[in-house]
Amino acid sequence: MTTDLNDFTMREARPDDRDSLERLAALDSGRVPHGRMLLGELEGKLVAAVPISGGPAIADPFMSTTAFVSLLGLRAAQLRAVEERRASGPGAAARVCRAAGRRAWARATPMPRLRWS
Repeated sequence: MTTDLNDFTMREARPDDRDSLERLAALDSGRVPHGRMLLGELEGKLVAAVPISGGPAIADPFMSTTAFVSLLGLRAAQLRAVEERRASGPGAAARVCRAAGRRAWARATPMPRLRWS
């Protein structure tokens, strides 16, 4: 079975996602992180979640989610950079974006076509 990124949806968590997040955390033997979260869904099923403020992700341990967690982490870093830039004022914008880019790309890996058997 081949799955490509067209089947992957990334969005910010809403209050009605709490039950799904708790189920995912239980599968991952972890806790639901606090604060704003980015969720990754594959064909409508929640498979990964990353806190926007940083910290450990939770993911479905019964499927390959490494690439999804990496994408969510990259997007969370971008959102943090935007929030830091807004908080720092216009003079610090370029410095914050460069720093966020270094943090995000250091963890990102090239995205091959995802395949599961």
